[in-house]
Amino acid sequence: MKFTKKIVFLTTVVGSLLAFASCGGKSTTEAERISEISNPLPIKFGDPFLLHSSDGKYYMYGTSLNDGFEAYVSSDLVRWERCGQVYKGGSEKQWNVDCFWAPEVYERNGKFYMFYSANYRNNPTNEGENFKIGVAVADSAAGPFTDLYNEPIFNPEYPIIDANVYFDDAAGKVYLYYSRCCYKHPVESEIATKAKLDGDFDKIEESWVYGVELKKDFSGVIGEPVLLLAPPTKLDDKQAEWESRSVMHKEEGRRWTEGSYIFKDKDTYYIMYSANSYQGAYYAVGYATSKNPLGPFVKADNNPVLQENMSKGGMVMGTGHNMVLSMPDGQRYCVYHGRLSNNPGERVVMINKLNITETGRLEVEGPTTIMQKIKY
Repeated sequence: MKFTKKIVFLTTVVGSLLAFASCGGKSTTEAERISEISNPLPIKFGDPFLLHSSDGKYYMYGTSLNDGFEAYVSSDLVRWERCGQVYKGGSEKQWNVDCFWAPEVYERNGKFYMFYSANYRNNPTNEGENFKIGVAVADSAAGPFTDLYNEPIFNPEYPIIDANVYFDDAAGKVYLYYSRCCYKHPVESEIATKAKLDGDFDKIEESWVYGVELKKDFSGVIGEPVLLLAPPTKLDDKQAEWESRSVMHKEEGRRWTEGSYIFKDKDTYYIMYSANSYQGAYYAVGYATSKNPLGPFVKADNNPVLQENMSKGGMVMGTGHNMVLSMPDGQRYCVYHGRLSNNPGERVVMINKLNITETGRLEVEGPTTIMQKIKY
């Protein structure tokens, strides 16, 4: 269960400046739009989401507060200003209670829409995990955001988190992607059988990624959710080793498929996802591809594309829950959270280049803690 999804430093050649003032940023000329940064960034978020707004600025949202969400803004990805709390939840008049996680903000038709997860107040059976997905709206990327509807987008029989939205403008459709929680979801597999025979866990619970068409006003879904991604059931599956590391290393009796993010390149849909415990060292990112937004998706043979580097002499672990930022020059970046070996209890925001080869292979140049140039 994700109690708090929670950064150390982003630098320039002349040093970093982290500002905690009003939510703004400076303007620069096109020739000046090169930043030199080093991971991690100076914002203490888990599940980071980075929006390049129409005002030319970059807004960072993430999991950090017990009663809502805060944001930071930058004009150059180096100097960051705190916008303060941009969404506040948990009052008796609101549908949500606590566990505010994984906000994603989209700019549409002059408005800003925040999709997020939280515990649902309506909990007649007193479930330990009662997460649903809601949507809030604002006139500015800096908020304040207020709930578009005082209820979840929809209410399946199981808890759900990690909303991701894809706008297919060409087809005039909107899609919602989310993760069904592991809670009360034991699944039989060869991995579960091995864990039980080894005396590690009596059962293995799993989370799965689903997709569903979303109404254009975000008031509900159209049709039934489609299962898109789940952990492999066979030990000899190419994905089984990396997606089962938390179980095999006895971190927890759960296998996660969560934190999905979808985007399109040419005629192919890429859906990225995270596996293993978000609290552990083995949290990692893989991807799958399809020709349709609701699949079927085929997992890539080069998974995971982002994982710990401590086994190779580095200091980064727990890399996951990513999104993809497309820059003005066409370069894509993988924005994610990780943990450092000198402070493993705290999640930090990191950015690395994401490339797609001529053959359609997705690769991430990370994790790194070295200087890198970004054209913003």
